[in-house]
Amino acid sequence: MPGIARKAPVKLSLSVQYAVPAAGLPARAAFRRWVKAALNGPVELALRVVDAAEGRALNRAYRGKDYATNVLSFAYGELDDGGGARLGGDVVLCAPVVAAEARAQGKALEAHYAHLTVHGVLHVQGYDHESAHEAVIMERREADILKSLGYDDPYRSEKR
Repeated sequence: MPGIARKAPVKLSLSVQYAVPAAGLPARAAFRRWVKAALNGPVELALRVVDAAEGRALNRAYRGKDYATNVLSFAYGELDDGGGARLGGDVVLCAPVVAAEARAQGKALEAHYAHLTVHGVLHVQGYDHESAHEAVIMERREADILKSLGYDDPYRSEKR
């Protein structure tokens, strides 16, 4: 359509892994849509949905925190094997933590998965929330992406 700028398609290589029963979890196509919406450039990404034991083990090994957390991101920097430069990374979502948070926060499970997927993909691309300024930038970007996907701002209740 004339006058409407369209975002150019971004090259994505995505592996979605379910280390827990996939029943009741978002489908691979949903994860792909959420990842693509969050991309700024080409990415090779593995997204893994895990149980509490694996989530806890990863959080302990890589962050020194002995509990399962909702999302972990691992950025590997730029990859180039002759097929073009792209970022590499992994996003790990802990299914029982995501479900418990969605219930406790009164959010739809799908919307919470969408949010945490976007959040993890932004981390892989270098976004962070260690400082208040970084948090504002990242949260604004998350809210914009989620709005484009048809979801509410996940931080709306915190802004009141």
